[in-house]
Amino acid sequence: MLKKSATYPFMLILLTLGIAFMLIGSFLSGESKTVETINTAAEEEDVEPAFKQTTSEKGTIERYEQQYANELKGALQSISGVGEVEVIVNVDSSSESVLEKNRSIQNQTTDETDREGGKRQVEDKSVEEQVVIIRKGDQESPIVVKTEKPKIRGVLVVAKGAENVQIKKMITDAVTRVLDVDSHRVAVLPKK
Repeated sequence: MLKKSATYPFMLILLTLGIAFMLIGSFLSGESKTVETINTAAEEEDVEPAFKQTTSEKGTIERYEQQYANELKGALQSISGVGEVEVIVNVDSSSESVLEKNRSIQNQTTDETDREGGKRQVEDKSVEEQVVIIRKGDQESPIVVKTEKPKIRGVLVVAKGAENVQIKKMITDAVTRVLDVDSHRVAVLPKK
């Protein structure tokens, strides 16, 4: 009976401490949830995600096409023997950003021998890549190694003087070299 009376106050103290820890824990976790909710709402208003495109891709493609066409038009009109010029450039996509990546490559070679004495070598190669992201304050952004210009699908040039074979060749050479596009993707036609 002495054991029961000594354990009872001990159990009561443990029960009180347990309730106190639960109350403190729920109070602290409730406070941190409120802070996280407020921070998340503030981040959504001020910060855009790192990989979200800010302009529509269609608008970007049209802007590239117009820029290429204007530059080519000015250059082609300055060629001797070429008159009025109209240029249409068809771009495959918008510019492409090449991001820095951490690469982990693992090679494993296993020599196997079967019951009949046959031998073979099994190679296993695995590559794991992760985009490198830097943090500036509360914002995260990937490291951009380089930005590549968009690929050109085709170019149409309509020019006065293009009926002359030499001028047509000069126009084709100029377009292929400036835009780094194959000659079969360039059409040069005479203008009325």
